[in-house]
Amino acid sequence: MSELNEKIRQQLMEWAEPDFGTFSAGLIPGEKHVLGVRLPLLRSYAKELAKGDWQTYLSQASDDSMEETMLQGMTLGYVKSDFTGIRPYLDAFLPKIKNWSVCDSTCVSLKIARKEPEAVLEYLLPYLRSDEEFFIRFGVVMLLDHFIMEDYIDLVLEEMDKIHQDAYYVKMAVAWNLSVCFVKFRDKTLSYLRTNHLDDWTYNKTIQKIRESYRVTKEDKEMLLKMKRKAEK
Repeated sequence: MSELNEKIRQQLMEWAEPDFGTFSAGLIPGEKHVLGVRLPLLRSYAKELAKGDWQTYLSQASDDSMEETMLQGMTLGYVKSDFTGIRPYLDAFLPKIKNWSVCDSTCVSLKIARKEPEAVLEYLLPYLRSDEEFFIRFGVVMLLDHFIMEDYIDLVLEEMDKIHQDAYYVKMAVAWNLSVCFVKFRDKTLSYLRTNHLDDWTYNKTIQKIRESYRVTKEDKEMLLKMKRKAEK
């Protein structure tokens, strides 16, 4: 283990809260190595690492705990580089994503998508076509976090309609994405929901998530309830 990785591990252990780690692990199926470090501490540390020799850090980083992996994704989001410089490190990192928490914390950190949307969008499309659960979720959540806006809403809806993957965390991400689309672009999303090709489970979960939003009117919630499909697959 490199000296930097050892330093990182010691710092994470100092911040670790075992009870919080046990609680967090219960929310992340399949993840057994959760130290229990709070997200604000990880984000602050990632910003610090991004200011240093982040290339060496990321090329040698350890993945012995969820937080060590999560820290890498966050660091990628904070580095001062164009997407060309970030891309090879992102390529190497994405196969390490094995749960929704690492995936989503990475996505929200990658603000480069706002600076170079076309380059990032071109990068995301193959992941949306993948057969791997967390590759697809990465693409869906990146669209959710950075592309639900006027210039891209039609593309986002189109891409959500193309996803036919039975993996739970993909279907949940699609429903989450579409619920945000409805809040921000009600009419376009409502039109899409009337003509979509979603499976019954994802469609009904989308309706549920929209109806749970406090930013949706009572009238729309009642309308959407009537739009639910009776049979779920």
